[in-house]
Amino acid sequence: MTRITTPFGFHSTASEVIEGVDLSGKRAIVTGGASGIGIETARALAKAGAAVTLAVRRPAVAEAVAAQLRQSTGNAEISIRALDLSDLQSVKSFTDDWQGPLHILVNNAGIMAVPEREFTPQGFEQQFGTNYLGHFALTHWLHTSLARAQDARVVSLSSSGHLFSPVVFDDLNFNFIPYTPFGAYGQSKTANALLSVGITHRWALDGITSNAVNPGAIATGLQKHTGGLKTPTERRKTPEQGAATSILLATSPLLEGVSGRYFEDCAESPVIEKRPTDYSGGVAPYALDQENAERLWKTSIQFIG
Repeated sequence: MTRITTPFGFHSTASEVIEGVDLSGKRAIVTGGASGIGIETARALAKAGAAVTLAVRRPAVAEAVAAQLRQSTGNAEISIRALDLSDLQSVKSFTDDWQGPLHILVNNAGIMAVPEREFTPQGFEQQFGTNYLGHFALTHWLHTSLARAQDARVVSLSSSGHLFSPVVFDDLNFNFIPYTPFGAYGQSKTANALLSVGITHRWALDGITSNAVNPGAIATGLQKHTGGLKTPTERRKTPEQGAATSILLATSPLLEGVSGRYFEDCAESPVIEKRPTDYSGGVAPYALDQENAERLWKTSIQFIG
């Protein structure tokens, strides 16, 4: 299978990637759309004409961001809805209230390297429960709306952090394996990549495509537990550059029909056999494995009831 490349790359921005794309009449949801690269993802979608919903944990805080986005894009169709991905009841409330088709879903929100093992209201390890399971439930419960769009795209944010751990199916909550902040983070980001593989296998006939993205190293609130970015300066991106690959996967005609793959720097990532030490990227085989994706899907269905 030929690795996909595009005219864009490491330094490309979301506005460059979406230039010439018309999203008029389309509806999009961006989780975590009022902070970090979520803002730039929402901005690009709105500027291209989409009606964008910012799905956020703190709606009151997001109001100022939404107002600024409406002003900067000239698009009044930017709304805010409450969504706490760590709480499946909040996710269900969000999806129950959604009406009509959904053309673009960007599973963008996340937490990183929580220092101590914590749990969601439903008893799942916090990073797995928030970064992955909340997004799985959101996507699964919006399936009908995605199918109604006929050409929907789902983008799930993974990370180079997925190289720290596969999904540890027999001990997802670290009841036996010693908890480490980056081990748990890595597991959750591997799970996000496998979500796209699972969607591709199960929902292709519904016209739904899905890919995973490593946005790169961007200084945001995500690093509040790590003391900031450790990535060399030359490998860092601005928020608008960090949103570029998400926007490419969500909107570009260059990727029409492409699904179940992992992208970074606006190109499909090479599959690697060991974790690099030079920040060169790549995707681990276990993050694209069909059997892993199937097992995770079935396990997740049981978790969300």
